[in-house]
Amino acid sequence: MWQNLLRERFGVRLHRDSKEFQVEELMVAKGGSKLKETAEDPTASLEAGPPNFRNGVLTGPGMVNTLSPVPNGVKVHTMARAQPLSKLAAGLSNALRRPVLDKTGLAGKYDFDMEYTNPGANLGPPAPPQQGPGPASASPSDNASEPGPDLSAALQQLGLRLVAGKTLLDVLIIDEAERVPTPN
Repeated sequence: MWQNLLRERFGVRLHRDSKEFQVEELMVAKGGSKLKETAEDPTASLEAGPPNFRNGVLTGPGMVNTLSPVPNGVKVHTMARAQPLSKLAAGLSNALRRPVLDKTGLAGKYDFDMEYTNPGANLGPPAPPQQGPGPASASPSDNASEPGPDLSAALQQLGLRLVAGKTLLDVLIIDEAERVPTPN
């Protein structure tokens, strides 16, 4: 239905193709997974609404990321209840700004908490460009305060790791589109 609307109203022509991308593969670490399957009812769903917090604890199925600014980036705290690792991979894709593929082979639903510092992230608007000479850019290893564990260390606590790789992914290529839609 959407494809027909875009084609008829906006003259959108597109095609599918495959392109090689840099990816991260989420895998089980050498020591094995330290995740425990959820004790939640496997038939529980999010149809009742978003997950609830009670005293800072996630009380039902869902996944919540809490972001806090720190001097060296952003501290990320992920709480998950009754979630497949594909959800973790999707969240990591957003944090890393590149695809993360779930290659763990773990098909269950898990409860886990994970906390790490993302040195490349920023919660606020971009800083204005500096005029003239200024201080050299700080590297992520500069410790203005205790930075917390990095993503690799946080995943290792769950018995997981990320491995860089390349793979072909499907993409949509827009060949043509009109700026003004045709009238109803």
